[in-house]
Amino acid sequence: MKEFADILKEFLGENHLTQVAFAQKVGIKQGQVSEWLCGKSKPGYDNLKMIATAFNISADYFFQFEDKV
Repeated sequence: MKEFADILKEFLGENHLTQVAFAQKVGIKQGQVSEWLCGKSKPGYDNLKMIATAFNISADYFFQFEDKV
């Protein structure tokens, strides 16, 4: 399974977002985004809900699983 930090990095890159722009859109502090990207912490349910709502996506996006063959 991919780590949340890796999924978030990909999401920011695909959407051409800076940490600051992402944080502003979600309604959180940039420092929190930085901690997520460094793997120091992960968002809780409320933050995932805010992200999903802000970007009109399913929170499932951040629970990507890699196929093991």
